[in-house]
Amino acid sequence: MDPLRLVGTWNFRREIHDHRDGAEYTAHGTARFTRQDDGRIRWSEHGTLDWVSGSTPVSRTLFLVRDPADDERRWRVTFEDGRDFHPWTAGAVEHLCGRDLYQGGVAASEELATRWQLHWRVTGPEKDYTMRTTYLAP
Repeated sequence: MDPLRLVGTWNFRREIHDHRDGAEYTAHGTARFTRQDDGRIRWSEHGTLDWVSGSTPVSRTLFLVRDPADDERRWRVTFEDGRDFHPWTAGAVEHLCGRDLYQGGVAASEELATRWQLHWRVTGPEKDYTMRTTYLAP
């Protein structure tokens, strides 16, 4: 999936299930994908995280960058500070964060113009949860 097709504003809904204590969380908000002068795509999210006893504002910023190791035909996701996160691919990806393993990927279909998903299964000594985010065109 070409990340240039994501440029614009999307609404998102994120569902998180903590396998350790059974807690359920949902987040909802807006994701903006903005092309930067240096060719990167800034991916910023702002929203609200809700759980049974409360809610809190949440935000994050990632970047989609062309992968120079592959003649810039492929893309990678980086954290805001430039650290590598994972390849941008519709296939399965993994990211080791300390001793916790993130396994997931992007799911897109012909409906990409209106909908796509990102899912993670995170396991390790510090984390054990499933997270699925659906992005919808406004």
